[in-house]
Amino acid sequence: MTQLPGLLDTEALRKDFPILDRVLHDGKKLVYLDNAATSQTPRQVLDVLAEYYEQHNANVHRGVHVLAEEATALYEGARDKVADFINAPSRDEVIFTKNASESLNLVANMLGWADEPYRVDSDTEIVITEMEHHSNIVPWQLLAQRTGAKLKWFGLTDDGRLDLSNIDEIITEKTKIVSFVLVSNILGTVNPVEAIVRRAQEVGALVCVDASQAAPHMPLDVQALQADFVAFTGHKMCGPTGIGVLWGRQELLEDLPPFLGGGEMIETVSMHSSTYAPAPHKFEAGTPPIAQAVGLGAAIDYLNSIGMDKILAHEHALTEYAVQRLQQVPDLRIIGPTTAEDRGAAISFTLGDIHPHDVGQVLDEQGIAVRVGHHCARPVCLRYGIPATTRASFYLYSTPAEIDALVEGLEHVRNFFG
Repeated sequence: MTQLPGLLDTEALRKDFPILDRVLHDGKKLVYLDNAATSQTPRQVLDVLAEYYEQHNANVHRGVHVLAEEATALYEGARDKVADFINAPSRDEVIFTKNASESLNLVANMLGWADEPYRVDSDTEIVITEMEHHSNIVPWQLLAQRTGAKLKWFGLTDDGRLDLSNIDEIITEKTKIVSFVLVSNILGTVNPVEAIVRRAQEVGALVCVDASQAAPHMPLDVQALQADFVAFTGHKMCGPTGIGVLWGRQELLEDLPPFLGGGEMIETVSMHSSTYAPAPHKFEAGTPPIAQAVGLGAAIDYLNSIGMDKILAHEHALTEYAVQRLQQVPDLRIIGPTTAEDRGAAISFTLGDIHPHDVGQVLDEQGIAVRVGHHCARPVCLRYGIPATTRASFYLYSTPAEIDALVEGLEHVRNFFG
């Protein structure tokens, strides 16, 4: 097998992931390269989930019986783990949601209902980018439609980077919120946070960062980012589905109104009015995703046991190798940066005039799992004049041998379609 510097001991790590031993069509071993959509889950997390349901399952908060107290301790303990993982100043700044999409919708709706100085209205502007996932486009479009605010965005360069040449014209004194992705799910681009945050702060705009493709792959320090909100999701970082996180600065969470109403988020209720619990509970209406939060806490324990710096180095080496190998495939065009510099571990490409859906189907017949389509980032495909892409994405358990298998599979695709 190809040896690369900086790689983790994947032979040992892969034993933690039962699904990676699956054998598919005609005895072909699974090659899982769809990690940007969802990662796989290690035994250490599966065991914690099973133990929760077998020993501690109950609703959280207010219950005085043993199971309720245990479930509450596990749930709030997971909040502590998330706060430490992202270097949050306070655990009360960590809000559990069901995914990053809900987290971003939460921010958009809070700003639509807020009082001054945070309120988004017809005299204000919202700024996003052309490379966003639909989860960071549609909520802002809806907010602009409801409030009359103007929606603006940064365009893309030919090599898949943000075009910040007109940053002073895009982010102005009217800008109320700038929301952008830290690492693109389709292009793999790692964006220049400092330049965007600096300009936003100059005009007094809030900053929201979608870190869904960053939190699983690199150290994430919300204080160093200097953003006001950071969103990410659990199922891309070895955790279960149905759990996401919104981090927000404490003073903002105290001042902004809730999005959803119901149990858990109230302080007092009468038939005439209600008052709300302090953050984070003000934003967690109803029964929360308890087991999922506990599972996310276990996933964070697992990632910490490996080390986020080591995961980042492993994926950088893999991405560098993958970019090199893929560029050797005739007629293959990488959509996005063609080097590993400032690049995450997701690579989208086209293969001649073969439709990506056909590419994905033939690869699947060889046991290779990739993602095909516009990856919930259709404006990127429109920008580069393509209907869709094939995307291969790597994680801590990915190997150079799997990249070699992908390249061999693509040669098979080319031969299949003549």
